[in-house]
Amino acid sequence: MPADTLSVPPIRIRRLVDGKPDPAGRYVLYWMIAFRRTRYNFALQRAVEWSRDLSRPLVVLEALGCAYPWASDRHHAFVIDGMRDNAARFGRAGVVYLPYVEPRRGAGRGLFARLAKEACVVVTDDYPEFALPRLVARAAGLVRVRFECVDGNGLLPLADTPRVFGTAFAFRRHAQTRLPVHLDSLPRADPLRSLPRRRKPSLGTVPRRWPPARLKKLGRPGGLSALPIDHAVAPVAETTGGSAAARRRLRRFIAHGLSRYARERNHPDAGATSGLSPYLHFGHIASHEVFLAVVKGTRWSAATVGKARGRRAGWWRLDASREAFLDQLVTWRELGFNMSRNRPGHARYDALPPWALGTLETHASDERDPVYGRGQFEAARTHDPVWNAAQTQLVREGTIAGYLRMVWGKKILEWSRSPRAAVAIMIALNDKYALDGRDPNSYSGIFWCLGRYDRPWGPERPIFGKVRFMTTAGALRKTRMKEWLSRFGAVGAPAALRAPRPARRGSPKRKRTA
Repeated sequence: MPADTLSVPPIRIRRLVDGKPDPAGRYVLYWMIAFRRTRYNFALQRAVEWSRDLSRPLVVLEALGCAYPWASDRHHAFVIDGMRDNAARFGRAGVVYLPYVEPRRGAGRGLFARLAKEACVVVTDDYPEFALPRLVARAAGLVRVRFECVDGNGLLPLADTPRVFGTAFAFRRHAQTRLPVHLDSLPRADPLRSLPRRRKPSLGTVPRRWPPARLKKLGRPGGLSALPIDHAVAPVAETTGGSAAARRRLRRFIAHGLSRYARERNHPDAGATSGLSPYLHFGHIASHEVFLAVVKGTRWSAATVGKARGRRAGWWRLDASREAFLDQLVTWRELGFNMSRNRPGHARYDALPPWALGTLETHASDERDPVYGRGQFEAARTHDPVWNAAQTQLVREGTIAGYLRMVWGKKILEWSRSPRAAVAIMIALNDKYALDGRDPNSYSGIFWCLGRYDRPWGPERPIFGKVRFMTTAGALRKTRMKEWLSRFGAVGAPAALRAPRPARRGSPKRKRTA
């Protein structure tokens, strides 16, 4: 075992193959699949630790396939931006870095197994969502040496939340109890600094069989055109991926948005949100780094926090905006990871809490007027200008202004032929277009619209039953969105110029399609 075992908290390390390090292995292999960064990365830190203690060089494989669901220019471009950052950082540190972008389906098959064959230890990222758990489970069958999966998802280790928490309050109270212990064991800002320079190992025929990606070429206009992915979902022109862009976004938020966050985050015109969710999703920045930037300059310490009462404000002993932001970063974001890790099938309609399923099924045959299909939703062709603007922003920029994302989901529930169909539409649109889609946190938001993490509300309404009801008319009253509507509201059908139609209050059994 490495001498410096406690460098990475043991609670964050999961052994996939409980073998011994191979003394004949030529290098330590870090398979970077989720935490695509070189800073504040527990998995990279663990790989560096093995490299140092076994006196073997480090090899990093960061691969991007083309067969994942919703593969598109948008998602590919964002990841490749990050690969360019990583190539520069690993190059300066003397690390062998193999960025591989699959040119056709199946072309990357065998690459990981070939590299793992000559490794003395293999380390990868422990991410509980999308296709990655299945990918890692399959890979474990190909490795004969020690194979470790390291959790760097959030401030609270996944292993410290071994049961599903059904409410934000319950999870928050648990987090407030446990966080002081874990905040004393933060990842290193730059784990590569402790990596000794070693002679780079030859990878033999690997670079010829699986050529490293030409990242500059792929990043040019049209550079992704030869790949078998969806070219209709274009990159977001004003949003660059990668760790450098993530840190710039963080600095801008700290300087210009954080002080206004508590009072203005729900106003689309205010620009008070961080915009960090895509970077957190793709692992280009760590929540630990965000946390440290938020508390920098304050007198916060783990010894000064309040009692673990589950309250949204007051526990951190910080100002209102920092408290509100940290509740989103820790409670709401990591609540989704808790569900993803501990509840199989969490992204299915049937995984809603029993009270929500019951009330939605009771009203499943209520009249929907209008009823839209996925194509109409996707094209932002509803009668509601605010909803159309939210969908247009999603398609164009890969995000929706925070408060309006909830309204977006509520209206899909109201205008779909059934609640089950609404879930399928929300997930499809979000995963296809959102830069933070296919993430535990985004599934939390989708299922919150149907009652997850919420409680029954009265009065009971058609379609919604006891699920919380929201309207675009209410959003217009409560938030400032004039500038936002001017940017996104002129797109879609001419009907977008009409005022939103209120939901019907009756509940006959007839349905009508728009």
